Amino acid sequence: MNWPADLQLAQLQLFIRLADAGSLSAAARQMHLTPAAASASLKRLEASLAVRLVERSTRSMRLTPEGELLRDHAQRALGVLDDARSLLGAQREELAGEVHLASPLDLGRTVLSPMLSPFLARHPKLRLVLHLSDAVHDLMRERVDLAVRYGVLQDSSLVVRPLLETRRVLVASPGYLAAHGHPAHPDDLARHNCLVLNLKSRPEIRWTFHRGTETVQVKANGNRVADDGGLVREWAVAGLGIAFKAGLDVLADLKAGRLVRVMPAWHGDTTPVQAILPTQRHLPLRVRRLLDELVMQFARVDDTTSNDNSGSAPPD
Repeated sequence: MNWPADLQLAQLQLFIRLADAGSLSAAARQMHLTPAAASASLKRLEASLAVRLVERSTRSMRLTPEGELLRDHAQRALGVLDDARSLLGAQREELAGEVHLASPLDLGRTVLSPMLSPFLARHPKLRLVLHLSDAVHDLMRERVDLAVRYGVLQDSSLVVRPLLETRRVLVASPGYLAAHGHPAHPDDLARHNCLVLNLKSRPEIRWTFHRGTETVQVKANGNRVADDGGLVREWAVAGLGIAFKAGLDVLADLKAGRLVRVMPAWHGDTTPVQAILPTQRHLPLRVRRLLDELVMQFARVDDTTSNDNSGSAPPD
């Protein structure tokens, strides 16, 4: 037997309330309906099933044999639906499935991967797929649920959650500075090996520095250029030159002493770090929870590069 197409779950719920309360007005109050709306719903249910479910009198309502039969089966059916809803809710809270997260190479390796490890440990059925590239992902065309990016968003159709602000800073290894000395002014970089990140194959890269109200721009010269920010950081750690990096990318290296600040009184532009969503509609719970985790974890980040003398080495 096929159920009528116009049979609604709310009609069955009202009928069960009526059967339990013995009163249509009481059932209507429980369902937040007017008595007239409840009466109309009961009539539609009877019309859909082509049976009389309730014997009406001026003082009471009594279920017919058909009504008793429907009540027994409807109660079991609604119970099964409630169980399914509970299981689905528990499954949602357990966070199963995949989340595709895009980020720049170095940020993903040095910050996001360790930052999200405890979250993944709490949700073992969740699978995190990291898309790491210093090129900008197209969130509308690629399979990406969420991205973390440096800089100001240009596409107004995307949804933004601010996470942090960080400065670009000069860094080098203690060994490099011991061998080649400490530059004191941006102009001194002409006598040092600059490790250059060049994402757009520009013929010339210029670094901009600020100190108070003073701004200086210099050409970055060196024997190593890459389109991978992580590789540039590794070159600096290896003692091959001076890098100009987002402070967030080198926090761990500064704290561990693998890198130190160079010319700490000078710094580059302050750059926002943002979580980007392709849309806010129909966002899966696993994506929302991951975003909440990122917001919480970034709020705990102690970006010491915002202080002018953080992680600096003493000049010669």
